[in-house]
Amino acid sequence: MTVTNRVWTVVVGVLCFVLAPLAAADPIPAGARGENIEAIGYVDAPNASPFKMTLLESDGRWYMYTSNLFHRGWTIFDVTDPTDPTMVKFIDGPDNTGTWQVDLADGLLIASLDRLSETWGGDPDQPYATDAVWIWSLDDPLNPEHIGTFTTGGGTHRNAYFGGDYMHLAANLPGYRGEVYMIVDISDPTNPREVGRFATEGMKEGDEAPYDLGRLHGPADVRGDLAFLPMGGSGFIIADISDPANIAELSRLDFGPLFGPTHLSVHTTTPYLERDLAIVNSEAIAEECNEALNFAGLVDIADLEAPRLISAFPLPQPPAGERPDYFCTHGGRFGPHNQNQLQHNPLVENQTDRVYLTYFNAGLRIYDISTPRNPQEVGWFVPPDPTVRRGPLPRGALALQSEDVLVDTRGNIFVSHKNQGIWVLRYTGD
Repeated sequence: MTVTNRVWTVVVGVLCFVLAPLAAADPIPAGARGENIEAIGYVDAPNASPFKMTLLESDGRWYMYTSNLFHRGWTIFDVTDPTDPTMVKFIDGPDNTGTWQVDLADGLLIASLDRLSETWGGDPDQPYATDAVWIWSLDDPLNPEHIGTFTTGGGTHRNAYFGGDYMHLAANLPGYRGEVYMIVDISDPTNPREVGRFATEGMKEGDEAPYDLGRLHGPADVRGDLAFLPMGGSGFIIADISDPANIAELSRLDFGPLFGPTHLSVHTTTPYLERDLAIVNSEAIAEECNEALNFAGLVDIADLEAPRLISAFPLPQPPAGERPDYFCTHGGRFGPHNQNQLQHNPLVENQTDRVYLTYFNAGLRIYDISTPRNPQEVGWFVPPDPTVRRGPLPRGALALQSEDVLVDTRGNIFVSHKNQGIWVLRYTGD
């Protein structure tokens, strides 16, 4: 039963009702601009800082689990009604420790832990958690149970879990520079164990080859016996993981120092095997465009041993009435960041002709890739700038910074931001 003041109705006997009021939905902030997108909901979550998102359905309720940027821990939201997303629980994490990433499958939630730099509010003089991954049972979705811990000696960044026996880590390890690709067996989630690792030439200290700023930003996107790896300065790598103890590089597409910060010239990749394509993008790091051009584009992977870049997405244009250099002078970062990627999750939209990509101060951009050689922007959404700082970034002007995007199978687009909550959007184009 739905009424304007949002009440739960409990029927006791015949025609006997007991009403208990619920909190009103967070208002949708005014001032957003966009094309072919409408805002349908917003949750402010001022006591959290939602970042990475993943979804679980249980007993007809849709729950979103998020990592956090500036608050140490994880958050659970009820998004059953996308017009009224509600924060239902905050789970404390270790102090002075980054809790950046989450993923889930098979009733398990995989949460990363990482050393927190001063840039992100860390205190080098205070202790931090030395664990790298916490594994939670979701048998009770609102009360996750911490059942397993894995330690690498240096934390992890962006990890993935596709169900089954293995989780795939971007692991910091003693004796290596940058995050290494590591496969960990969690067939017994209470006793995780490493089964394989992969690093490019120069990443291991003592290698004769020079270090090319390779790092698995993550996550590894695994399809069958193939892992698609965004290896930073080492490029876009396709690896054979049929034998996890002997991970073999099949091919590499080197973007070199041409795009973005060299250590993140390949930040994220999502394969569309049915179309022989992969989406690849760098990550903007410096504020106000003080770095090389960032990019997002399509790679032809029809020949797994010879991937090739075939197109680039159009550069976002400023909203009407703004100066041509608006995104580079308005404050914060301008450039690509995260894709709607967790398509192994049955609740996440797996749409092979459309790409959803956050672009920091250019908000969310949507691209039609039905013609791979000529991708077109078909929608965009730029929220208003935040009004309150929740964390130390951006360093300069308090500008919009869209972070992550997740699109569910109901057509709801969830976008998280630095210094804001989560916006819920709908695509209104053709």
